[in-house]
Amino acid sequence: MHAWGDRKVKSWADAFGGEIYSIMTKYSGSLLLQKKYKDVEPILKIKEVNGLELVKKFSEEMESMLRRKVEAVERLVEAAEDADLKHEFNSSLVFDYYNSLLINEKDENDNYVELGDEFILEPNEHFNNLLVNTTYSDVQLPTNVYNKDPDILNGVYMSEALNPIFVDNFQRDPTLTWQYFGSSTGFFRLYPGIKWMPDENGVISFDCRNRGWYIQAATSPKDIIIVVDISGSMKGLLMTIAKHTIITILDTLGENDFVNIIAYNDYVHYVEPCFKGILVQADRDNREHFKQLVDELQAKGVGTVNKAVLESFKILREFREAGQGGLCNQAIMLITDGAVEDYESVFEKYNWPDRKVRVFTYLIGREVTFAQNVKWIACNNKGYYTQISTLADVQENVMEYLHVLSRPMVINHDHDIIWTEAYMDSALFASQAQSCCHATVAMRSSAKKKITSHGILLGVVGSDVPLRELLKLAPRYKYREGKKLKPKPNYNSVDLSEVEWEDQDEILRTAMINGETGYLAMDVKVPVDKGGCFSKRLFPLSFFLIYLSRNGFLFLTNDYFFTDISGTPFSLGVVLSRGHGEYILLGNTSVEEGLHDLLQPDLTLANEWIYCITDIDPDHRKLSQLEAMIRFLTGEEPDLECDEDLVQEVLFDAVVTAPMEAYWTALALNMSDETEQGVEMAFLGTRAGLMRSLLYVGSEKLSNRQFLTLGEKESIFTMDHFPLWYRRAAEHPPGSFIYSITSEEGSGNPHLSTTAKEGDGENKFVTHSPLLPAGKFFGEVDGSVMNQLLNMGMFRQVTMYDYQAMCKMPYHHHSGAQPLLSPIYTFLAAAKWLITLCLSVPQSSFLTSSLFAIAAHKHKKHDMLQPCDTEYPVFVYENTIRETNGLIECGDCQKMFVAQQIANSNLLLLVTDAACDCSIFPPVLLEAKEVKYILLLSQRCDRMRSQKLRRRPDTCHAFHPEVQ
Repeated sequence: MHAWGDRKVKSWADAFGGEIYSIMTKYSGSLLLQKKYKDVEPILKIKEVNGLELVKKFSEEMESMLRRKVEAVERLVEAAEDADLKHEFNSSLVFDYYNSLLINEKDENDNYVELGDEFILEPNEHFNNLLVNTTYSDVQLPTNVYNKDPDILNGVYMSEALNPIFVDNFQRDPTLTWQYFGSSTGFFRLYPGIKWMPDENGVISFDCRNRGWYIQAATSPKDIIIVVDISGSMKGLLMTIAKHTIITILDTLGENDFVNIIAYNDYVHYVEPCFKGILVQADRDNREHFKQLVDELQAKGVGTVNKAVLESFKILREFREAGQGGLCNQAIMLITDGAVEDYESVFEKYNWPDRKVRVFTYLIGREVTFAQNVKWIACNNKGYYTQISTLADVQENVMEYLHVLSRPMVINHDHDIIWTEAYMDSALFASQAQSCCHATVAMRSSAKKKITSHGILLGVVGSDVPLRELLKLAPRYKYREGKKLKPKPNYNSVDLSEVEWEDQDEILRTAMINGETGYLAMDVKVPVDKGGCFSKRLFPLSFFLIYLSRNGFLFLTNDYFFTDISGTPFSLGVVLSRGHGEYILLGNTSVEEGLHDLLQPDLTLANEWIYCITDIDPDHRKLSQLEAMIRFLTGEEPDLECDEDLVQEVLFDAVVTAPMEAYWTALALNMSDETEQGVEMAFLGTRAGLMRSLLYVGSEKLSNRQFLTLGEKESIFTMDHFPLWYRRAAEHPPGSFIYSITSEEGSGNPHLSTTAKEGDGENKFVTHSPLLPAGKFFGEVDGSVMNQLLNMGMFRQVTMYDYQAMCKMPYHHHSGAQPLLSPIYTFLAAAKWLITLCLSVPQSSFLTSSLFAIAAHKHKKHDMLQPCDTEYPVFVYENTIRETNGLIECGDCQKMFVAQQIANSNLLLLVTDAACDCSIFPPVLLEAKEVKYILLLSQRCDRMRSQKLRRRPDTCHAFHPEVQ
């Protein structure tokens, strides 16, 4: 038997555990904080959270806020229509305006270029610190739209009337962000004004008429079948133009539309065979899929369009009669270089006399021989005919069909309010992509003049509503933090089923789509930290100190409360975790006592939280949340509106935690270089977002200077999450220290951090050494032992899925950090650890962790990413097994190991035989892998054809008696 068997390893674990527990207890001040909470326990009140009342309250507040956005848009629409009514079109109009591309540009003589006068721009925090002009709007145009076209000049001149309305709206509601008018002629007036930058090729491709908010507001939902001629006569440039026309049509479709594409020559071909005989939602994934397939089309054979048109009418009729699709407009888009067949019999049988399906025809090329035939098809089926001779003609000619579909609502002068899904518009502002995400409220604007029976769509007015503004009305401290969404390029809303994937029967999803009010309980698994290790080889032994996340993920029972937000298509849900998540701790502290302790220099508040509303009154915007709260409590700013419950929680926490400053300061004054070398800092955080901290070393000696700063947002209280160290502590039993490895990004300098849970607070301090490299997951370091521990049941592997992932194509794994090396009795001196102590007052309320990105990898800037599904392993530690040992056959030798849990911690001491080489066993990796759906064709098609229940728009404007 080895001299270092079970008993010896247990003695090492006990000695190390006792020593580190003593140091942590001393420098964290955990016992003092425990005593302070114990002293006030008799006067504490525990309030149970009523989930339905909470979600209804949030809903009412959100409804009020969103209503203000709608009113701002309505004022802009009225102003635009009044201005148009007064404006007389002038074909020779000369008018200089602020062109967002040309503003502040000068020529070689240092004179401002035409349409590029001086335009003052200043950074504005409310607009993501972009350079903006909040007194004036400016105008953007796509490169393919002439900036002095008479239609453009008249429209821009008319829309100057919106400038004072933009400013007045912002003064009335300072939470407003971007306001804009997208003209049907292609110009985009934006407030506040900005400098627009072209892409690397000097091109501005942004066209407001292709944006989802414009499309949804300008037309009612539509079912579209694109029929494209791929006969031999379409070879070369004609095929290129036809493909570009299809892609442009696809770009005019949105989430409320349905589509399919049929190609024809001698036969009828569905470009996606899986979509044969159906329509699919024109969401981004389907549109992009169609674009890839269209790019592969090749011209050959003879064109016979009858069968393709017949097939299209059948699909549209079946969907219409079955109550599927958009249930409003239906249209066929015929793209061809000519038509010689007799179509009249097809139209008589399937579309006349009601003409429920419009037919739009696009004649490709300069040939006019068949123009009359192609025009006849459109004009006899309530459509529109256009000829597209060059690639430059595509955009404007495709847009004509939107004008036709908008006529019924324009003639009726209907003003439907539309709301988009949440999205991240990186095409509009690259810097805005950092603040995911926003929805848009929009309304069409139409001419009041009745020049013709066709009606004139002026454009669409819109305003962005950042989801951050909604989060302010439903602060995290009042309920459990939800599963995290990871914004990604071209991000649009993630379906609820991809976040709460345990809702297998979609009960929650269906209820929320239907706008119901109710409650649902659900058992969920929430992934957390992956764990890690430090190691030291002292021949013939290897020592590993492994820190474990709590079971790899949490098993929780969550209560879901949901209701609709009146006047919008949105529903709101709030999640409370059973137990701690359903209670709030209320203290009773006087303002005088609390104010005294709030003013201590070691105290800060979560500045992203809304303790007091400071963004309404311009005089309040310069105040931090702590400054605003103090002015509110002292009566200096009686007009400030503050959350009195949250303020009371802060006062209570300030008083209870006040003695910690003196305690930590006394320790710091008595420390020397020889005593407890390596302890860097101590701090605490409470549920109310209050933090206290003290450095035991000079700031220049900190191993991670980003910690507790905006440079490392995971370590601070933000609008959408509690600090990671806080969440880790909340996951563990009271009285235990929680250890985790952390280092400043790029420093290669690890430390072990410790956190402690104390009633409503967390303690943390850091031990320090600059010598050792960062560590890996233990399975990467020693696959032989990890596999054996899995076989013995000390760990078990569970596969989790990420339906919001981005994958690199082709995929290349980026390797992680190097293993950690340190001897057992110098772990504390030679490694940096973040250590959290978990302490609890009975029935106190803590946030539940939901860290989602287990195995994220950094990608180089040039990596091409695309949405995908990934799977990744989570290793569940069975904490009922406190110790184990075993022998591993490694070919020429046997490798012995002993594992021993360290009491009152999440640490596991593992000792192995370093003399035996077990590299024949592969490592156990944590990396996420893309899920490759290798399915039979029928299975793949079933997956692609499946369509989830969705909420439809409330209105439809398909036809009008005054329009043919």
